[in-house]
Amino acid sequence: MELRFETRRSDSPWVDTVWTCTSEQVTAMTSVAGVRCGLVFWEQHGRAYAAITGPETRTGTAPVPEGATFTGIEFAVGTSLRALPTPMLVDGGVELPDTTRRTFRLGGARWETPGPDDAEALVERLVRAGAVARDPLVAEVLRGHRPDVSGRTVERRFRAATGLTRGAVRQIERACTAAELLAAGDPAADVVAKLGYFDEPHLARALRSYVGRTARQLREGTGGAIALDLNQRLTS
Repeated sequence: MELRFETRRSDSPWVDTVWTCTSEQVTAMTSVAGVRCGLVFWEQHGRAYAAITGPETRTGTAPVPEGATFTGIEFAVGTSLRALPTPMLVDGGVELPDTTRRTFRLGGARWETPGPDDAEALVERLVRAGAVARDPLVAEVLRGHRPDVSGRTVERRFRAATGLTRGAVRQIERACTAAELLAAGDPAADVVAKLGYFDEPHLARALRSYVGRTARQLREGTGGAIALDLNQRLTS
């Protein structure tokens, strides 16, 4: 009973990762906080579905279509779909209507449903059609640069592009990185030092809020299905 993930990095400035997943005898999973919006496509019992996914600010339990196969596109932070502003997607998502195995509908047009190898090609077509937007200031800030605008302007544009504050993005990303390190076998004390947590209780609170696992569960691989690729099958 598990979710089998395979995730790869993307060289597109619009895309962070592309992932695939199959569910085997799984009907529910622990959802994990995340800072990106994206597109997900899945098939179950011969039917095709598509949805826009939004940032998640907390962990929880989510249903899983049993026996489904998924392909997902996670946009780079600050990239969004014009048809639905990211702030409207926080802690939610929207299933797209009229989806077939070959095409899906988005923004009043039909697009070819991608496989994992054509995800970037789809995004490029969406970009050329003006269906995808990106605020370069967000990427600049995340790289540690200080734009020549006021802090209030930065925060306003960050919220508009991501639906989240800079602080929330930083905390969620750090917790997910901590989960990956712990699952790979790093001691909790090393993760605390590496990622700048105050102490192990601080790390434990972050994991509980954003990942829904304890450090021990992550090390032992227990706790059931989780919406996070902890097997580190990450390629480029």
